[in-house]
Amino acid sequence: TRRMMFTYFTSDPSSKAVCSPMLLSTFSHFSLFHMAANMYVLWSFSSSIVSLLGCEQFMAVYLSAGVISTFVSYIAKMATGRFEPSLGASGAIMTVLAAVCTKMPEAKLAIIFLPMFTFTAGSALKAIIAFDTAGLALGWRLFDHAAHLGGALFGMWYVTYGHELIWKNREPLVKAWHEMRTKNTGKGGGGRSN
Repeated sequence: TRRMMFTYFTSDPSSKAVCSPMLLSTFSHFSLFHMAANMYVLWSFSSSIVSLLGCEQFMAVYLSAGVISTFVSYIAKMATGRFEPSLGASGAIMTVLAAVCTKMPEAKLAIIFLPMFTFTAGSALKAIIAFDTAGLALGWRLFDHAAHLGGALFGMWYVTYGHELIWKNREPLVKAWHEMRTKNTGKGGGGRSN
C-alpha cells in the first residue's frame, strides 16, 4: 500500500520529489474553458488579494494553495478509489476567492452573464462550500470538489490565522529583501510586506 501511495503521489516512481507534481499541477487545467474560467476568477480577485497580502505573500500563498489543494484531492481520491488526475489550479484559485470573501464578506459580487443579480461575498463563499461539499459527498465528477474544498478552507484559515502564524514571523526577511532590492534598483520595492 505504501508503494502504491508513493507511486500515486509522483509521476515517476523512482523520483524522490513528492511535492513537485503537486506544485506543477497548480498550473494545470483540464480544458481551454477551464483555464479561461480560472483566469477570469483570478483576474477578478487579483487586485483585492494583492492589496490584502502584497505581491510576495500572494505568490507564496498561491503556490502553497496549489500544493495543499492537490494533496487534499489525492487523499479524497485514494479514499474513494478513484485514481484520476488532480489539477491544483482550481484549488489555488479557490484559496484566493475564499481569502477575499472571508476578509470582505459584505462586498457585492455578480456573475459575468447575470450582472443584474448581486449577492454578498460571504453568501457566495457559503454557497460554493455547500456545492463542493455536496459534490464530494455524492461523488459528482463535474469538478475536483476535494481540491476546491481544500483550497477554500486553506484560504479561510490563512487570512484568519495563518498570516499571523506564518508570514508575520518572516516579515524581517521580507523587509531585508525589499531593502536589498531598493539598493540595487535605486527605487522602492514593489508590493507590501505585511
